[in-house]
Amino acid sequence: MTIRTALVPLLGLGLLLATQAAAAATPTAFTATYNVSQGGEPMGVATVSLRAAGHGEWIYSKDVKGTGGLAAMLGASMSESSRFRWKGDVPEAVSYDYQLQTGIKDKQRHLSVDWANHQVTVDEGKGPQTYAASPGMVERNTTALALGLALRDGKQQVTLPVAVRQQVQEQSFKVVGKEAVKVPAGSFDAERIERTDAERGFSAWYVPARYPLPVKLSQHDGGDLTMELVSYRAN
Repeated sequence: MTIRTALVPLLGLGLLLATQAAAAATPTAFTATYNVSQGGEPMGVATVSLRAAGHGEWIYSKDVKGTGGLAAMLGASMSESSRFRWKGDVPEAVSYDYQLQTGIKDKQRHLSVDWANHQVTVDEGKGPQTYAASPGMVERNTTALALGLALRDGKQQVTLPVAVRQQVQEQSFKVVGKEAVKVPAGSFDAERIERTDAERGFSAWYVPARYPLPVKLSQHDGGDLTMELVSYRAN
């Protein structure tokens, strides 16, 4: 398995809530940390944060640093930064930047949305590609935040337009029940949600009354990776 596969963002699986009759308040700025493991072995530490960027826009970022195994040996790191605007309580995409550094081969991606012309542009260093944007569209980094807000609003099934490499992809998720979860941040009675439109081997556990992000996330497709919440602080 490549380091690139191991550091594919786990929190980039997403969904979008339907418009609710009485919209709840959007989250304030926060910082959260996670332990990242692969196959049960420690692999890295992730820091996730949300902050206001001014002019009605926000920045949601995630940084993963390899601290164990091959990721640590290679000094691997991954960073994502999303700029968005709130559409109700949905983080509608404005731009997204991804960078992976492994010491062997680096990878990057830039996505931008021209809402005046309803067009998405994606560039991975080999020339830009464009396709039509969809209202309420997120990208893989901010979908975790959209998911937490959907669960907070009582949604049990959600479909989200997600801007991926070559198109807007409709992704569907469903709450499959409640489970007891123990992570470094504590023990919780969490809601488990899974993707239903594709066989991705993905599960996430949320405590929506307390956090807008998952307390645990497990992805078996492409790496058997797990993220567990260590701390959460409202800024």
